[in-house]
Amino acid sequence: MAGLSAAHELIERGFRVTVYEPAYLGGKARSHDVPGTARGGRMALPGEHGFRFFPGCYQHVTESMERIPLRGGGNVKDRHLINVETAVIAFDEAGYAPTTAPASIMGFVDHAADIVELDNLRNALMTGLKFVVDIPPHELAYFVSRELIIATSCQQRRLGQWENTPWIQFVKAKGKSPAYERYLAGALTRALVAAKSHTASARTIGQIGLALATSATGLIGQYDAGLVNGGVDRILNAPTNHAWIDPWVTHLRTRGVRFVMNEGVADFAVSGGRISGARLQSGGTVDADWYVAAMPLDRLKPLVTPGLVGADPLLAGIRGLEDDWMVGIQYFLSRRSDIPPSHIAALGTPWALTGLFQARPWNVDFATTYGDGSVRDCLSIDISDWEKPGILYGKPAKRCTKQEIAREVWAQMSRAMNSGGKKLLRSEEIVTWSLDPSVTWSPQIANATPLMVNTAGSYRNRPTAHTRIPNFFIGGDHVRTNIDLATMEGANESGRRAANAILAAADSSARPATVFPLWELPMLEPFKAEDRKRYKAGQPHFLDF
Repeated sequence: MAGLSAAHELIERGFRVTVYEPAYLGGKARSHDVPGTARGGRMALPGEHGFRFFPGCYQHVTESMERIPLRGGGNVKDRHLINVETAVIAFDEAGYAPTTAPASIMGFVDHAADIVELDNLRNALMTGLKFVVDIPPHELAYFVSRELIIATSCQQRRLGQWENTPWIQFVKAKGKSPAYERYLAGALTRALVAAKSHTASARTIGQIGLALATSATGLIGQYDAGLVNGGVDRILNAPTNHAWIDPWVTHLRTRGVRFVMNEGVADFAVSGGRISGARLQSGGTVDADWYVAAMPLDRLKPLVTPGLVGADPLLAGIRGLEDDWMVGIQYFLSRRSDIPPSHIAALGTPWALTGLFQARPWNVDFATTYGDGSVRDCLSIDISDWEKPGILYGKPAKRCTKQEIAREVWAQMSRAMNSGGKKLLRSEEIVTWSLDPSVTWSPQIANATPLMVNTAGSYRNRPTAHTRIPNFFIGGDHVRTNIDLATMEGANESGRRAANAILAAADSSARPATVFPLWELPMLEPFKAEDRKRYKAGQPHFLDF
């Protein structure tokens, strides 16, 4: 994502751009064909690293989509980015039942029959009553007050205090009800941003929560979202590569970007405080004016050599950053789901599962489009916790076989989704399944695509897009950005920042690439100004008691 974004911005501004890619274009945002599944003129079953989710506060990736033309007219955003109008909230605990809720007023209008259906109303009432019993109202109010602290904190306090505070400590889960710790402090964080509440930065979690809530209000004109028309939750209406990545690469090639596939960098040579060349994994070398290391954290770390650190000591902090696993699995089913187009948050499941049935929101007939004609839907699930024991084998995902992972994920999702008296998931309907091929066993389990995690205090170790090496720049979801979360949005923003840094270094007169802020409600500014005074004076936030 960072490399394609940087290439897009630079090729439009007159630079000659070459992209070296050792594996596949699109990175963790890619989709892939499930090998050997195409039959009778149909396309292969659509596999993914994980289902794609575009919150209303995303601006960079959607603006890039607007600039990718499609054959037949239009662009990627207008033709392929659609609203998900409802959400299914499920709990992995007896007494709760999965409930379908609208994501907007139009979502309620379009799917009123499903939402007011008797079973769903009963589930909502049962779950709501139990939730109020399990998490007392004063604890709910307290949790909201903690988010208000983030909303009204000045930037200096966010970076100086909340960045160094773990989320679980910030929301003060100790001593509160078990459900407060399990759901509000823990499961909600895992479901939204795949972060561990015990280690994640309170600034990062609080800020992204604030951005999601702010975009949902519809009060920020810069966000394509609101409670009336939706847009709070968006997805692509086709496999990611078909809808977005492939047209993007085609467009960049048309503009003149050169792609060198199956080739990656082995190291950077440093001479006189500058990059004097890049050695490729094949043994060749690259001589360029400007170098952008647009790659995931786990691929960048081995390249942070003494030579690089000697030229820019701040790069040593990259070695202190951490990553974690978040990987997708798809279940291809013989029956089309009858629930409305919805993201599923299975709160409290040991492996922190979230999911999406794809046939209805894609508005596609799977049987005539994909596979051998026996598949009518796909349930795409993200696995966000690979270290907690499961319910079938008592083992974390990192200690399971491929088949055990598939059975365990289905069992956990089924327990949460089938707890309302209606069997939404049926094992006999599984035709086949596909786990992200980046997870391998040889013989130990490994993951080629880990995700950087924003642990408390990690901001100081994260690089900026520009470095002290005048011709060396960094892109990736680990780079400091406005959204400040390891996402395709952050990676896209980092690519733009790298491009802008090159424009400055080259003394180019070209217009810089647009970098969007995370918009917050203007009415909060007086509170932030007051907090700025209090923080400077060494006083706590006025709500922090």
